[in-house]
Amino acid sequence: MPIYITQGRYTRDAIKGMIVKPEDRADQVSRLLSKAGGKLIGYYLTFGEYDFITIAEAPSDTQMAAVLLAAGSGGGVTDLKTTVAMTSVEAKGAFAAASDLAPGFKSAGGVKE
Repeated sequence: MPIYITQGRYTRDAIKGMIVKPEDRADQVSRLLSKAGGKLIGYYLTFGEYDFITIAEAPSDTQMAAVLLAAGSGGGVTDLKTTVAMTSVEAKGAFAAASDLAPGFKSAGGVKE
């Protein structure tokens, strides 16, 4: 199953609400992913540009997009940024496939190395 890494920010209202009534957001995220046929692998609070990061599995890009849209529609999170992650074995397969494709590819502007 594809792995997705999502970074995001809490809205000011969400932060205010969680200060008044702290909650473990991993539980809600896990339930949402389960409804889409996915699984939460990790949920972390982070410092810096983003407030949290999730690592999840979902059956497809469509299902993951549905999860993100549902999460964003609640109004408590913003600036969601999701990256598809590949294992090293999957990456090796991609490099092997590229080695078959690259010889016939003409770069933009005809640049050759």
